[in-house]
Amino acid sequence: MFAPSPGRAVTGGELDRANREMLGLGLPITVRPRHTYVAGDIALLIVDWSIAGRDRAGNAVRVEGTATDVARRGPDGLWRYVIDNPFGTAGG
Repeated sequence: MFAPSPGRAVTGGELDRANREMLGLGLPITVRPRHTYVAGDIALLIVDWSIAGRDRAGNAVRVEGTATDVARRGPDGLWRYVIDNPFGTAGG
């Protein structure tokens, strides 16, 4: 599940489209983990993040938030997002 904007959750094809839009900015993301809580193979992540720069059309872009995310460790030991909520509890 991905929340591309406060109060909006998407899955499946919509999730793929929303991720492509965010990645389509073509700008680096800066992340600052604030808290990580791990219980077995589940983790709650609180992360401050920002994306800033100029998009491909030359327009100034600044997007930021505090994410509340849930990840699960797979059998291969890698962590994968189950819930990606980049705007945390903001509005919605």
